[in-house]
Amino acid sequence: MADKRQHSPLVAILLGGFVAGTIDIGAACLINGRDPIFICQIIAGGVLGRESLHGGLNSAALGLVLQWAMGCIIAAIFVAAAQVIPFLARRWLVSGLAYGVGIYFVMNMVVVPLSRIGGKGYHFVPVRFAEDMLAMLLFGVIVAWFARSEHQALGESALQA
Repeated sequence: MADKRQHSPLVAILLGGFVAGTIDIGAACLINGRDPIFICQIIAGGVLGRESLHGGLNSAALGLVLQWAMGCIIAAIFVAAAQVIPFLARRWLVSGLAYGVGIYFVMNMVVVPLSRIGGKGYHFVPVRFAEDMLAMLLFGVIVAWFARSEHQALGESALQA
């Protein structure tokens, strides 16, 4: 019997954003050897600046919400693109990997430098680049997988109608 569940683009966005965002925090913990509270405080530093490191659980909670919000925005962009360009959902693995490359460069060349925690510009360090790129490739694949699931569910329901 066919699965009768209907998935909306909103479901793909929320699941992709929350799952990829949460796993990304875990990846950052592994890469940096730090706990999730610290990583979330660093994320909160995007709006609070370095004071976020002294904000305890409040700034960590803000960082978690910001991470999930960014994850959902990133997922929404991919889901919207996949609706216009169905190839992205059909070839979700390749598309997700390519999207991950884009995410890496946008985050490191635009978002982080414009944040309040910012930095003094991008510095290429091969090992750091490889670790961060792998995390963003995984992020892109997760988002694309949920977009694929949504695309397939919509296609299946159209075939059943």
